[in-house]
Amino acid sequence: MLGQMQSQPLLISMLIDFAERHHGDGEIVSRRVEGDMHRYTYADLARRAKRLANALQAAGTGPGDRVASIAWNGYRHMELYFGVAGSGRVMHTLNPRLHPTQLVWIINHAEDKVVCFDATFLPLVQAVHAKCPTVKHWVLLCEADKLPADSGIAGLLSYEAWIAGASDQYDWPQFDENTAAGLCYTSGTTGDPKGALYSHRSTVLHAYGGSLPDAMNLSARDSMMPVVPMFHVNAWGLPYSAALTGCKVVFPGPAMDGKSIYELMESEQVSFAAGVPTIWQMLLSHLAANGLKFTSLRRTVIGGSACPPAMIDTFRDQYGVDVLHAWGMTETSPLGTVCTLKNKQLKLPPEEQLRIRTKQGRAIFGVDMKIVGDDGQDQPWDGQTYGDLLVRGPWVMASYFKGASDPLVYDEAGHGWFPTGDVATIDADGFMQITDRSKDVIKSGGEWISSIDIENIAMAHPGVAMAACVGMAHPKWDERPIIAVVKKPDAQVTRDELLQFYEGKMAKWQIPDDVVFVESIPLGATGKMQKSKLREQLKDYQLPGL
Repeated sequence: MLGQMQSQPLLISMLIDFAERHHGDGEIVSRRVEGDMHRYTYADLARRAKRLANALQAAGTGPGDRVASIAWNGYRHMELYFGVAGSGRVMHTLNPRLHPTQLVWIINHAEDKVVCFDATFLPLVQAVHAKCPTVKHWVLLCEADKLPADSGIAGLLSYEAWIAGASDQYDWPQFDENTAAGLCYTSGTTGDPKGALYSHRSTVLHAYGGSLPDAMNLSARDSMMPVVPMFHVNAWGLPYSAALTGCKVVFPGPAMDGKSIYELMESEQVSFAAGVPTIWQMLLSHLAANGLKFTSLRRTVIGGSACPPAMIDTFRDQYGVDVLHAWGMTETSPLGTVCTLKNKQLKLPPEEQLRIRTKQGRAIFGVDMKIVGDDGQDQPWDGQTYGDLLVRGPWVMASYFKGASDPLVYDEAGHGWFPTGDVATIDADGFMQITDRSKDVIKSGGEWISSIDIENIAMAHPGVAMAACVGMAHPKWDERPIIAVVKKPDAQVTRDELLQFYEGKMAKWQIPDDVVFVESIPLGATGKMQKSKLREQLKDYQLPGL
């Protein structure tokens, strides 16, 4: 017997329709690339998103076509989120921190038809546009009079002029809720980047889950600042959760220093913010150096990399701000867990509460997780036994975009689980804690760096016989890569020469901080490098300048 309820597909257009109808006067405030502040409402956002949808139609794009962005957090970027996906196209956010060669590969693999970008990234686009044959329209997110006359990009459009010529009357189309809505690539694995293709259904459910009281606890009473970039897994889904709840949104734009973030928080009375530890470290340093306090901020979600216990303490004890430690990944949309205490834990001593708060937290509804041993069998939830972390749920990826293989592992019941590549423990209350990473990628400032890429470049140097990249703890960036090198006989390669060899081959922030010359690199029985032994060998090593 079936239920007798109305059937309506879960579509991203529902979110913007709801925000327009029920929170039409809700504010969206943006610091623009131009340097000024921009203010408008959800009603304005909805009208302009419809203009964008009509402009995309007139530009010859159709359902399923990918429309990419290279942009900071701002109102125009949010218009892309809703106008692109709401009209049945696929919103593809590009990370401008990647090396140009990586961006070219991703744009071509995604077969993007349109790329919209902020003026900050004009030099980057000038460097890559000629190598991206699928892109039919390059759109600069600016006013018509700010369009450069000599960009070198044929047919470059001004976003404002482009959508101004389109009508704001548009009926969002209805289609299957499993239709593709968003595309994000992860470079946190070996080999070429891989795309996670989100659906309308997964995105709407993720927005619901992220807004729950035990997750980010968002409501129309909040003034929310997504400091996490909108090109980083859709700013953790916050633009969608904002429309779902009607909260005020405050976008920081390109000004990501501690002083600018603090002043914007205070002027807009931000109550909730989200970002990676590196940003919050700069913010706290600014507060401490100037004797400042928060007057409105009450909670912040911190993810991307492990949050130091001292940062949680500082936020809570000195500034009265609750830190919500979170975990997720591109393949999980990204929210998987958020660390909020249970009722029984509120009476624990502060030091015991902190021990819990430093964990990555509990699964939010919609995500199931478990840890398994080398034999694939479930490990106990005792907070001590560790295993490979597996997850599943309606916003967890089933396969990679254009992927030829199935990344899932299957249990005896036939359920597919996504292997996260993390090693973790889970305690009796369901709190998960990452203890290690099963792959040798490095996370610096919340961004992945591939150790394999660093090793491959080193091995291309004529004086290098063998190279192994490992991450070393860093007080600001969490981890920084170094490269351990075995020289070829009689080779005269120096540290500075090898570091210079990386220039132009990868983004500057991905280049290792140091070169350590060693006699040999430990190898296993199958000839694979044993990085655990290498780390033990380098246990007394300290990064330069620390």
